[in-house]
Amino acid sequence: MQQCSQFLTGGAPLSARAKKRLRASKRQAVSVNAAFLPPPAWPGRVVVPEKFSLLGSTGSIGTQTLDIVAEHPERFEIVALAAGSNVDLLAEQIRQFKPKLVAIRDGSKVAQLREAIRDVQAQPEILVGDEGAVEVARHPDVDAVVTGIVGCAGLRPTVAAIEAGKDICLANKETLIAGGPFVLPLAEKHGVHILPADSEHSAIFQCLQGMPEGGMRRIILTASGGAFRDWPVEKLKTVRVADALKHPNWSMGKKITVDSATLMNKGLEVIEAHYLYGADYDNIEIVIHPQSIIHSMVETADSSVLAQLGWPDMRLPILYTMSWPERVLTSEQTWPRLDFFKMGDLTFRQPDHDKYPAMKVAYAAGRAGGTMTGVLSAANEQAVELFLQERIGYLDIMRVVEEREFVEAPSLEEIVHYDQWARRHVAEAVDSRNAVAA
Repeated sequence: MQQCSQFLTGGAPLSARAKKRLRASKRQAVSVNAAFLPPPAWPGRVVVPEKFSLLGSTGSIGTQTLDIVAEHPERFEIVALAAGSNVDLLAEQIRQFKPKLVAIRDGSKVAQLREAIRDVQAQPEILVGDEGAVEVARHPDVDAVVTGIVGCAGLRPTVAAIEAGKDICLANKETLIAGGPFVLPLAEKHGVHILPADSEHSAIFQCLQGMPEGGMRRIILTASGGAFRDWPVEKLKTVRVADALKHPNWSMGKKITVDSATLMNKGLEVIEAHYLYGADYDNIEIVIHPQSIIHSMVETADSSVLAQLGWPDMRLPILYTMSWPERVLTSEQTWPRLDFFKMGDLTFRQPDHDKYPAMKVAYAAGRAGGTMTGVLSAANEQAVELFLQERIGYLDIMRVVEEREFVEAPSLEEIVHYDQWARRHVAEAVDSRNAVAA
């Protein structure tokens, strides 16, 4: 539970975001007293728009984040955006959300972007490349950063945001899986809250609200089982890319959908849970829950089990990171409420290690620590990309994911170095094997 204190307001110093809310509450109290009105039983709060930077604005997390901002403009404001190369979508986002600063990773498309927004009245500053993303992350006007860039590319801007004192709405797994030994001490140093934006860790985070230090006994991560949960192991050798992308419950990007099929996503979440909440690996369990209604659970010291439930919708955990510690009233039309009669039965299964060998590999890498977790994540990312390109088969993903090279307490430079090393290792191994086969 060492790291759990990051999520409690009594532990770390107040961030700029929390201080602003406190000032707003005090202003409201003064106005109420001046009018000689009796205080309500449950005082409300003055709504202060939160100002955000968004990394990965044209990806799945980014577009869902902007859906939330569009629905609640009185609560949230986008100050800066960073995107990859989707100029058309980025131009639409600039028109709608009017950011002050925009970064596009592909510098060759700056002229095309300027042409696409030439009639926008308030022209944003446009930067390029990784340095542009860093400037978006640490923009002086923002309170928090939503990190939706996939892979180790999101690590440097996240570190820049932490060093600038910005709270982190964390949707980038590599920040902790690869960078945990470096990032967590940095966040503590700068009094920054790291708020999880994926469904499972948001569920755990919500269950931990108000829990005393030492109150958590076990974390139970739920997994849908992915596209092949009902397939026999013998049939997996016939898997095609199209099969792996048919997730039964969630609408997600291609990489995370494949990770869900192999259950590597859950193995990586085990590592995240260790870093986020300080849980020992022996106290983190994975259970298959085909309905994806319970998003994860926490067992307390006295054996009670707390769970967070909801329809499979990534917007809810993103919204909670953006509004924490408050709750935002959502529309029943766009955010359907959980109906227990429509929900039906909730079932659970023990995961099959023959079908999902990624789990054992992830636990082993997590227990080793240091650079092992980052190497595992990078090797898997490279292998999944090769599978999506149809250069290797589905079962080859785990065959080419191999952990090597260990540094116990890596620096940021070492984290990036071993991330790149793992990707090269996987690509070279596949090329070598294909050359022999030819």
